[in-house]
Amino acid sequence: MSEPKTVRVRDVMNDRYIRASDLETVQDTFLRLRAANARCIIVNRHDEHDEYGIVVLSDITRKVIARDRSAERINVYEIMSKPVVSVGPNMNIRHTVRLFERFGIAVAPVIEDGEVLGIVSNTDIVLQGLYLETLNRS
Repeated sequence: MSEPKTVRVRDVMNDRYIRASDLETVQDTFLRLRAANARCIIVNRHDEHDEYGIVVLSDITRKVIARDRSAERINVYEIMSKPVVSVGPNMNIRHTVRLFERFGIAVAPVIEDGEVLGIVSNTDIVLQGLYLETLNRS
């Protein structure tokens, strides 16, 4: 009997994100996010020495809507998290879950050689990762 194949981040990651400048307004970025049916915003780096940022829907909920702030007057940099906790595409999804738990996050960009390849979330890991592990054991 062979060893079950390890499910890696690259096996479950998705492309449901958009890229944005930190100077864009939350409103403009949110409209693009919605049009693309995406789930998070990866904030671009200024140069190769800078780090990526991230905005997830709960950031907009907590930092804009709950505080009764105007999305058309707030820039992305005001609500983003930076630097991001990222994962590599070859990371075992079980290690990814532990990393998410340790940092209290639910989504992270998948970065290789300084470039964003996609994003991975707890939802992806449960719906796709657990499924793939089940298939590998059959």
